[in-house]
Amino acid sequence: MKTPERLSVALHVLLHMAERPEQPMTSEEMAACVGTNPVVIRRSFAGLREAGVVSSVKGHGGGWRLARAPDQVSLAEIQQALGERMVPLAAKHDAPQCLIVRAVVDVLDEAMREAEQVLDRRLATLTLADLAAHAQRLHGRRHMKIGGSGHAS
Repeated sequence: MKTPERLSVALHVLLHMAERPEQPMTSEEMAACVGTNPVVIRRSFAGLREAGVVSSVKGHGGGWRLARAPDQVSLAEIQQALGERMVPLAAKHDAPQCLIVRAVVDVLDEAMREAEQVLDRRLATLTLADLAAHAQRLHGRRHMKIGGSGHAS
């Protein structure tokens, strides 16, 4: 799964988890929300578990849930826990002896690093609660709240 897609999938599932904080979600339920395989979910969410974003319990009645309140989880931290960047650095070209190629790659790499820093700063200011509020506005649901029983997919 490509990085932006992986982040998008994780955020989608995390918002569903935030809607039902007392009820864990199984990997199968999470996968069904985003049309992927439960194995993909488990692999992606392992990093989120290690970062303390989610917790999981195995066995009957188990599943995944948020480990912290949605307003305490930044998008930057989720991206970092997934272990991949949203903005990939420019790829190196196979002809480093060509000064023009080297110049192009160097300039693009610098621009990508700058863009990555701007994105990181912005993601650090956004939380799952911000995403939930935006979803509420898009769905026109005044009374949908994170932690409630609504479903905003």
